[in-house]
Amino acid sequence: MSNILTAENISRSFGEKVVLSNISFGVDSADKIGIIGINGTGKSTLLKIIAGVEETDGGEVIKQRDLRVSYLPQTPVFLDGEVVIDYMNRICDPQSPEEDSNVKSILTKIGMNDYYKPVSELSGGGRKRVALAAALISKVDLLILDEPTNHIDSKTVEWLEGMLKTTAKALILVTHDRYFLDRVANKIIELDKGRMFTYEGNYSVFLEKKAEREELEASSERKRKSFLRTELEWIRRGARARTTKQKARIERFEEVSAIKAPQENQSIEFKGMASRLGGKTIIAENISKSYDGEKIVKDFSYIINKDDRIGIVGDNGCGKTTLINMLCGKTEPDSGRVEFGETVKIGVFAQENNDVEKNVGQRTIDYIRDVAEYIQNGNDKMSASQLMERFLFNGEMQYSPISKLSGGEKRRLYLLKVLMSAPNILFLDEPTNDLDIETLTILEDYISGFKGAVVIVSHDRYFLDKCVDRIFAFENGGIKQYEGNYADYTEKKAEELRPEKKEKTQKTWDKGERKLRMTYNEEKEYKTIDEDIANLEDHIAELEAEMEKSAASYTKLQELMKEKEETEEKLAEKMDRWVYLTELAEKING
Repeated sequence: MSNILTAENISRSFGEKVVLSNISFGVDSADKIGIIGINGTGKSTLLKIIAGVEETDGGEVIKQRDLRVSYLPQTPVFLDGEVVIDYMNRICDPQSPEEDSNVKSILTKIGMNDYYKPVSELSGGGRKRVALAAALISKVDLLILDEPTNHIDSKTVEWLEGMLKTTAKALILVTHDRYFLDRVANKIIELDKGRMFTYEGNYSVFLEKKAEREELEASSERKRKSFLRTELEWIRRGARARTTKQKARIERFEEVSAIKAPQENQSIEFKGMASRLGGKTIIAENISKSYDGEKIVKDFSYIINKDDRIGIVGDNGCGKTTLINMLCGKTEPDSGRVEFGETVKIGVFAQENNDVEKNVGQRTIDYIRDVAEYIQNGNDKMSASQLMERFLFNGEMQYSPISKLSGGEKRRLYLLKVLMSAPNILFLDEPTNDLDIETLTILEDYISGFKGAVVIVSHDRYFLDKCVDRIFAFENGGIKQYEGNYADYTEKKAEELRPEKKEKTQKTWDKGERKLRMTYNEEKEYKTIDEDIANLEDHIAELEAEMEKSAASYTKLQELMKEKEETEEKLAEKMDRWVYLTELAEKING
């Protein structure tokens, strides 16, 4: 292992905004470095400086002689009229039949079988896959990748993980994908409020070490405040700076007073910032949609529940965005219908930031206040400014024009505007693209306290594991429903692929079929199932009492009988689940 690159005292400013200040670090030949930090801290700028495509205001990058570097920006650059194979040959420069075969082989692995297809006709995910394939097999020593997991589906992310884990090339990348960082990176560089911190290890190690660092900083701050209180009392008692010793003591007080306290993150709790949602939500009945003669969505039916947490997954181009556009009313289905309840208030976080770009001359806080000055947060009210603070927009940023924000900060602002409208059904289309990890953590916290339904299209496995308990998967020309989060979904898919399990996949929770452990969602269900059963039994008793009172009204009686039958079916299913979960708990506990 040898040092191949050193960054010394790198500084970079844009106008009055300092994004990098005297940043220094080294890169070894075996390093796989993940760079993280909130949007606007200079992550992409640092990659460009290392790659040599952007100048510094100060400092220098020293590279090993003849170091070969490949830089992949967030949006890959292609030549006008370029076809896939020409781009690959331009980047990879194959010099032998074997190398030429490798180029075509990797294109096949990423599902790009038409080598002569114009790049301009590819989707955003397709262009990203081609650019990644070229970067991975190019003859370089150092790969620099900016958000490589954006706009690609989960299968491609997993393939990329495997390629980067085994590559002999050194690697520097920016990504928000926490599972990806955990499995690929062996060093984390964090850019935080103008400072840089380096952690040896993957993302899990980073979380542990960061917690230790912040606790140490908090402890030092407590000692500093205690010292200042003691010294302040001494000064107030009338101490005169007559002796050298007294002068030194006062100077020490002034020196410690000048030390900036570590900035604490906002910890406002979200308590259900949503409008009231009535009994009728969104009902999709046999909806279908075709484009260019190809049926994207076929005969899909579903009633969105008031507390649904749904994740929609599938390959790029399969129809995920089309589905949510129909569910939220942006796109009309070719057949079938979508009905909306009177109290439904939809919030849509789309992939495009067009709304922000139209208002770049506006102050960020005015952009949010255009929606509302205040939002209800449980029994309290939260101002637009407070919510902006929670989503990492400090006072200075709130009164700056939108034009001064980075791309990721604009994306965060757009998300904030959607949330400020207090929707009760929230559609998030690829929310993790261009959002930093800290913002994603805040969004996860928001969703956990959200009193409404959430439908998410995402390839981010960590985000789906945290936020959803039901998966709609595009597969085999249709949409299949799975209970549980993304990890539960992949486990069930793996079970379906095992030959000995194929006949038993109809009931995914059959006794004896699961490993002796409960999933996260099963544990939640087990804790509340007794109460759920009791509530259903009480409701049946209420319906029976009401049926006796309504015996004279045939219409009313029919309605009550139908509701009772439906409730009894739910109770029977709950009792079945209770037996299964109770037996599973007994087996686990021995």
